[in-house]
Amino acid sequence: MSFTGSCHCGAIAFTVDEDAPEKAMDCNCSICRRRGALHHFTSAAKVTLDTPRDALTAYRWNTGKIAFQFCSTCGCAPFGEGESPDGPVMAINLRCTEVDLDTLDIQPFDGAHLVPGPQ
Repeated sequence: MSFTGSCHCGAIAFTVDEDAPEKAMDCNCSICRRRGALHHFTSAAKVTLDTPRDALTAYRWNTGKIAFQFCSTCGCAPFGEGESPDGPVMAINLRCTEVDLDTLDIQPFDGAHLVPGPQ
């Protein structure tokens, strides 16, 4: 099975080659709180971008290790990209997918006290 996602205007669309998740992470760090993201982390190898990559704009802050990607047209932020010890990883914003958010077990994550503010 797989699940799909997109930005609001459709310039960015993607497919995740795995079952829809049952859990999501709700981070309260400064950027996640402002974006309102519900994250699902997965290997970048499982994600196919179905639209041209040039519709994306990356925002990096703090250590610059995570590229928070957003649509250059509508501003939606469907995912972030980074590295893990196991290789490239993506943080899928489940609010930009067709996943039924009401069925998710949402786990809070206190990123506000781990990550310094914008620098």
